[in-house]
Amino acid sequence: MARLGWDQAGQHLYETGTDHGVVYPAASNGTYPKGYAWNGITGWTESPSGADETALYADNIKYLSLRSAEEFGATLTAYTYPDAFADLDGSAALMDGVKIYQQARKAFGLAIRTLIGNDVDSNDHGYLLHLVYGLTASPSERSYSTVNDSPEAIEFSWEMKSVPVNVTGKKPTSVITIDSTKISADRLAALENVLYGTDAVVSYSAKQNPVATVYSAVAEPGSVNPSEQDTPSLWYERSGEEGAYVYTHTSDSEVDGNKTYYTRAAGDDPHTADGGWYERSGEEGSYVYTPTTDIEIVAGTPSASKTYYVKSTASGTDARLPLPDEVISILSGTSVGG
Repeated sequence: MARLGWDQAGQHLYETGTDHGVVYPAASNGTYPKGYAWNGITGWTESPSGADETALYADNIKYLSLRSAEEFGATLTAYTYPDAFADLDGSAALMDGVKIYQQARKAFGLAIRTLIGNDVDSNDHGYLLHLVYGLTASPSERSYSTVNDSPEAIEFSWEMKSVPVNVTGKKPTSVITIDSTKISADRLAALENVLYGTDAVVSYSAKQNPVATVYSAVAEPGSVNPSEQDTPSLWYERSGEEGAYVYTHTSDSEVDGNKTYYTRAAGDDPHTADGGWYERSGEEGSYVYTPTTDIEIVAGTPSASKTYYVKSTASGTDARLPLPDEVISILSGTSVGG
């Protein structure tokens, strides 16, 4: 136990700012499968209502205090909005550049970030993620005025109401907040990868057991044109010494009975196999991968001792808004892959 203290360094906390807005149209099954970045947000105001008291009196005293249901409301202001929100805000596109209004308003979710500051770190102390579900928006006024010597941009404003979503073991909720100063960085990153999506990831892995090139002599050349044989039956001539033979495409237009011709019987072509192999250079942590120009792996040559690499690309993921139970699962590390 310790005596309480006030105004300790780092404990002068405050909240400010809005950024990282994302809107997620709701699907018919109640999920929010794809998000769209919302730029130009200038304000986010949460305005809960309800929870009004009904006082009951008995025995000449105030006997009970009952509270009505609480509702969540909010106001968002911004200089602009994503095209995806226009469809939620009661408009519909008839064609590119042409919209009509007074259409059905559709449900959506939001993610928005506000900053946490203190006397030590200023605005860089941390942030709150606000995840909001089941929203619909009221129309926003648009007031245009002439350009003058004090120019201003229109600031849109939307009042929003919510229908809560289920949370296991608790009453339904409209909003979850996540405090970055109290959640581990890896779990927070896992959640943000879901909220904001991920880019495709390129990786390189060593090619396992590349097959060295093997040439075999053409047993019966016949009377063909050696230089016009098609892949993979291109004909080669051999030069050099045993252990360091060099095979080159023949230019003969007819069979020379004094020559032995060879065909490539087996072997990988690093230049084209698997879409092309790569060679690696540089130091660990800053490797550079460049497409190889080798067309074959010949035993006894430098190419036979190289390590080749194959490029693979893991697809990125769309931004989506997880429901409350999944949010908790991700942050607690119990989600699949979490």
